[in-house]
Amino acid sequence: MNKQELLNIIKAKINDKIRSFENLIAETRASNNDTKSSMGDKYETGREMLQQEINNLQRQLNESLNQLSVIQKISAEPSDKVQNGALVKTDKGLFYVTVSVGGIISENQKIMTVSAESPLIKAMSGKKEGEIFTINKITQTIQKIW
Repeated sequence: MNKQELLNIIKAKINDKIRSFENLIAETRASNNDTKSSMGDKYETGREMLQQEINNLQRQLNESLNQLSVIQKISAEPSDKVQNGALVKTDKGLFYVTVSVGGIISENQKIMTVSAESPLIKAMSGKKEGEIFTINKITQTIQKIW
């Protein structure tokens, strides 16, 4: 498994999200400016709803920017235990301990990106190949760590 390639895929996904949020914010701000009118309170309500939408989009943008910051600090170096930056194969699947951006496909395999703060990673944190852990009454064996 090429961890640098996986990191590049994740960075690209996050950058796409960032661009999308920036575009949505710009479009929403433009439509907010279009609603300026002296027609009265109903337009003020509409403008307030648009402002709330901008605030929500801005929060999501900031979250994506934080994810990008985290991913830029992750090394592609091999790991010998489950920690941030480790690619872990269990008998239930492949997990990449980075930031959570969902599933990615590499070398015809689905890999779930998982935050180090997730319950799954907390359950297997610090474990090495061959060790067993249990989460939600499901026992898994760590088969390989990259």
